[in-house]
Amino acid sequence: MPDLPELAASFTAALHDAGIAVGPDRTRSFARALTLLEPSTTRDLRHCALATLVSDPEQIEPFDAVFGEVFGGPADPGAQRGQPGDPARSLPHTLPGRVPGTHRATADGRSREAGAEQREAPLPLAASPLDRLATRDFADLSPDELARLSDVMRTLVLRTPTRPSRRRRTAHHGTRVDVRRTLAISRRTGGYPLRLRRFVPRTRPRDLIVLCDISGSMEPYARAMLQLLYCATRAAHAEVFTFATRLTRLTPALRRARPEDALARAGRAAPDWSGGTRIADCLAEFNERFGRRGMAHGAVVAIISDGWDTGAPADLATHMARLSRVAHRVVWVNPRTASPRYRPLVAGMAAALPYCDAVVSAHSFAALDEFTTALSAPRRRR
Repeated sequence: MPDLPELAASFTAALHDAGIAVGPDRTRSFARALTLLEPSTTRDLRHCALATLVSDPEQIEPFDAVFGEVFGGPADPGAQRGQPGDPARSLPHTLPGRVPGTHRATADGRSREAGAEQREAPLPLAASPLDRLATRDFADLSPDELARLSDVMRTLVLRTPTRPSRRRRTAHHGTRVDVRRTLAISRRTGGYPLRLRRFVPRTRPRDLIVLCDISGSMEPYARAMLQLLYCATRAAHAEVFTFATRLTRLTPALRRARPEDALARAGRAAPDWSGGTRIADCLAEFNERFGRRGMAHGAVVAIISDGWDTGAPADLATHMARLSRVAHRVVWVNPRTASPRYRPLVAGMAAALPYCDAVVSAHSFAALDEFTTALSAPRRRR
């Protein structure tokens, strides 16, 4: 059965050959619409394609012709609008993957075969491989399967809560009077401030800091987490660090790297890849070198680690407490928590847990929604 990327690419290529300008952005929108809406009839599929691929009413007629050739639907635009069309204009050509026993379908998904009972015509569209990969653990994915998810992962936007800025903007219902602007416009009325100008503080997203464990115990998730770190560097005011036996700042390397080169650049920048784990020492270095300089003040800090630490748990608790006092929110990402039998029995995880606002798994693409929600949630009182 047709694959979702193959289906979108072949259909848009046929539209391009028919003279309809379809670029990569429209192809991507069409594939995303298929993933979100999951059309089950040719009518629903045509609506998805029409909304994402057609930008001019004059393109509808050649679009319907190509749609009929590819999916076996009607070529008559009038039939697509629910009006009686000319049966002679229906195109009998179909894809090899078409479901046996189905014939040309109208826009409402009903069969037009003579003497046959009208019924819904299923689409020749199977579940996308991306849907099957979305629920699988990152550790179980092969490099090729993870590469198929990389394009979708790059569409993720890591949002953080907003904070008041020192800048301000004019507002009709502000709580404070803008004295300078009020006096400036009072010159038009002889110096009498007949109209008060008000302002409210502007808001901006809080900084995002990601600390990712690249030790040997986290190696099965390192490739997927790197894709997540690449997404984080695209967010405004985001900083990315990796740690195992030492702390490494990866933000410059990831921002200048292409997606396919991100893993190689990270490996060269972090010489302790797949080494031991010293979470407490790395957190101490982060607090000393970056936290005291204001990077972590009011920021959302995400720590990606399974909690395995070779240091003393008391030291980790001390540095976590120090970090939690300056950060707005601390989110711990532990892929091991996806197991229903998981218990925070590891000494490092047990020591850090009281200072975390949220603990999520993010072990699969589907579980990343929980992670993005935890980043944007308000601060919890510890």
